[in-house]
Amino acid sequence: MSDEQPKPSERPPVSDRRGSDRIEVTWSVDCESRDTFLFASIANISEFGIFVRTQEPLEVGTRLRLTFAPPGSDEPFILHGQVAWVNAVRMLADNPNPGMGVRFVELTAEARSRLIETVRTIAYVRDNVN
Repeated sequence: MSDEQPKPSERPPVSDRRGSDRIEVTWSVDCESRDTFLFASIANISEFGIFVRTQEPLEVGTRLRLTFAPPGSDEPFILHGQVAWVNAVRMLADNPNPGMGVRFVELTAEARSRLIETVRTIAYVRDNVN
C-alpha cells in the first residue's frame, strides 16, 4: 500500500469532510480505474462521496469512474471519484467494514444537482417512514 496522499489542492476543504449527512444504502457499484475494474457495493452515500465496501480497496489517490443506479432510477450515475481513505482488511483482527472512502471529483452542475436530489429524497423518505 502506498503512503501517497492526494495533493493538498485535491483534498476537499475541511468544511466538506463529513459535513453532509451520510445515508446508509446497499447499492451495487462498478469502480473502474486505469488498470482495475471492481464490482463492489456502496454502504453509504452523501453529496460529497461514497463508502465502497470491498475486500480489495484501491490505494489512496486512485481516480475512478463510478457507475451506480439507485433503485427506481431511470438512468445510472456515471461519476468520477478519488479514493480519499482506506479501511484495509486486517488479518486476524476485528474489521467489520473493509473498503474505501471515495470523494466525488469533477462533478458537473447537473450531476451535482441530481446527486443532491437523490440523497435528499432518500433521507426524506426514510425520515417519514420511521
